[in-house]
Amino acid sequence: MNQAASVEDDFLVSEDNGIIRAQFNRPRTRNALTFEMYEGLADLCRNVEADGSVKAIIVSGSDERAFAAGTDMAQFRDFSTPEDALAYEKKIEGILEAIETCPVPTIAAISGACTGGGAGIAVACDLRIASADARFGFPIARTLGNCLSLANYARLVSLIGAGRVMDLILMARLVPAEEARAIGLISEVLPDHAAVMARAGEMAETLGGHAPLTMRATKTALRRIRRGEHGDSDFVVQCYTSEDFKEGMEAFLGKRAPVWKGR
Repeated sequence: MNQAASVEDDFLVSEDNGIIRAQFNRPRTRNALTFEMYEGLADLCRNVEADGSVKAIIVSGSDERAFAAGTDMAQFRDFSTPEDALAYEKKIEGILEAIETCPVPTIAAISGACTGGGAGIAVACDLRIASADARFGFPIARTLGNCLSLANYARLVSLIGAGRVMDLILMARLVPAEEARAIGLISEVLPDHAAVMARAGEMAETLGGHAPLTMRATKTALRRIRRGEHGDSDFVVQCYTSEDFKEGMEAFLGKRAPVWKGR
């Protein structure tokens, strides 16, 4: 993969040395998300190869003004029935599940506005870092008057706790970057957009040197915990009977770096 773009170049995808960069590119609207942009990211996450050739996917806005400011209001104009509302949330949940179940790690590299659907995407990513000017929130109580799906509330609660979610939604606050780090919404704050993108690249390189099966098992386990699901025999067996586990033991005993294959 070298370079690809969706309709009107609103969603850009490039790859360099095993690192995929996916960028929302509607700066005139602060990257308000169309369904095509949502689906572009979901398709990327569904179709990425799990063969070790891809180290990570970095999701970002194309410049410092916004990660994504939520769903484009034009997507709601034809809503008129209960089915429209349910179909929308079902579509969004399918997109977020595609991000969560992506076989390679995902990094949200956030600058500027990260609100509504954009914040939902960031929360669905495995790792989140942000610039000092980033702002996070779901200000729907003072803007649209809609709500999140149960699955989205659950994602937020698992990340920052029920009390903070209540404060975030009811007060319709936009949380600054330092507070977002303090409450566990992001892990690092960087000075500006350039620093965020550079750090995301460093993180992707680090992830590329780690055991793929361990990372996938962790993603699966945390998702099951959040959903109240039980059972771990599948990923426990997969990890402990893998070629990589044998390689890890041999490398440790031989005092060398392991060469992971993801199998």
